[in-house]
Amino acid sequence: MKTNLSVNINKVATLRNARGENNPDVARFALDCERFGADGITVHPRPDERHIRRSDVRQIRPLLTREFNMEGYPDETFLNLALEVVPDQATLVPDAPNALTSSAGWNVGAHFDFLRGVISRLKEKGIRVSLFVDADPEQVRLAAKAGADRVELYTKPYADGYAADREGAVAPFKAAAEAAAEAGLGLNAGHDLSLENLAYFSASIPNLDEVSIGHALISDALYLGIEETIRQYKNQLNNE
Repeated sequence: MKTNLSVNINKVATLRNARGENNPDVARFALDCERFGADGITVHPRPDERHIRRSDVRQIRPLLTREFNMEGYPDETFLNLALEVVPDQATLVPDAPNALTSSAGWNVGAHFDFLRGVISRLKEKGIRVSLFVDADPEQVRLAAKAGADRVELYTKPYADGYAADREGAVAPFKAAAEAAAEAGLGLNAGHDLSLENLAYFSASIPNLDEVSIGHALISDALYLGIEETIRQYKNQLNNE
């Protein structure tokens, strides 16, 4: 099974915003990622627009020819933007407005009615919906009951434990992946996946549809260049 690589371009926007001009050009970078083999582009517009801006989302969406994944906390601002631009996939995360980065998955049971309503609104526009969850089979099953099409497993615990005990670190993700398959859900993963740990994760999770990678990939591109970086990440996914 082919696992798609979606490149999160938030860090490119962070660099651009540091000078207040348009260098680097985020839209051009997204198109270059597609040209160099990325299977999709991910953006995470936050309320303070400290990296990707809502104007970026509107600009980039019609330019892309591959999958566009828009992730974020589903407040009305996020939802209205998603319903306007209609990404291929909306990944819903439980981040507080001031969160530095995603640090946990949804407690789906505690927010079940809210999530079910949000998911329904997005799916009415034909948007595939993925819920960002921890590697917990019960959360995966609840995501399916809420109407999600996929789950994205929060992989920082795997990355943190990889060096000391990679088999132990990946075990909860295998269990969550099995629960997703049993529930008929697609399976994504992301957060702190890198050239160091991606190949083992990919080989251990046979039904993995997509990984979304930003910070590590963009950091590697500073040394390797974006074309070579995308090639190496896709190799780690056994796509080539």
